Amino acid sequence: MLGIFDSGFGGLSVLKHINNRLPNISTVFLGDNAQAPYGTRSTEEIFQLTLKGVRFLFQQGCPLVILACNTASSEALRRIQQEILPVEFPDRRVLGVIRPASEHLHERYDGDVGILATPATIRSESYAKEVAKLAPNTSVSQVACPGLVELIEQGKCDSEQTNELVSRYTNTLIEMNPQIEYVLLACTHYPLIYDVFRKQLPDHIKLISQGNIVADKLKEYLDRNKSILAKLNQDGQRLFYTTTSIDLSDQASMFYQSPIQFTHTSLQKYDIL
Repeated sequence: MLGIFDSGFGGLSVLKHINNRLPNISTVFLGDNAQAPYGTRSTEEIFQLTLKGVRFLFQQGCPLVILACNTASSEALRRIQQEILPVEFPDRRVLGVIRPASEHLHERYDGDVGILATPATIRSESYAKEVAKLAPNTSVSQVACPGLVELIEQGKCDSEQTNELVSRYTNTLIEMNPQIEYVLLACTHYPLIYDVFRKQLPDHIKLISQGNIVADKLKEYLDRNKSILAKLNQDGQRLFYTTTSIDLSDQASMFYQSPIQFTHTSLQKYDIL
């Protein structure tokens, strides 16, 4: 099975695109809702929490795990790839969402870019570094958006508070660089309030979300790596796990755009020793 990990429900928006793009591949999703949000945690906390999630998905038999969370991708992915996989899981792979999105920006767009993301993603400078590698002449402006993930997970997608925060963050971004032509929603939760962002941004700015980008890049990756593809079950099974005991199926279904049922699990036994 293909594993999809997120700190909460945002990764379901990516999973939906993956399931549509690769409908036969079986998937198992894990949302670490009990510890969400990750975006205001320390780098070490994010690494430890993400690694527990990855270990769980490996235990389910996943040869490949996608970190469908920008915060986890920016703060934990490289360390997992460099320190953990070669020693413990040399035949497994973990991929993130930052590289695919950065490649997409480089391939499709030519102009100044704005990034809206969680505080941890912005703190990591991951997007600025990746875009600089691919397109050194591209200007990247970044704004951290604390509070949005919590409101989205609570289902307050069009609340007055959500609109006020989005207005504040988008105005800050435009003030930083009035020449911005493209804005990337660099958090997998944000597509759920795409219309709120769209309303607050000038019409000439192209607003980009990640779900279809990640799905397309994953398809390309599997086409290049047939040995990984061969290890993935292709019976279209869909499994969903969460670390919270609270029934959040209704909220989660908003992200996935279809009814889903979660199984509760604990990651305690995957604590790093």
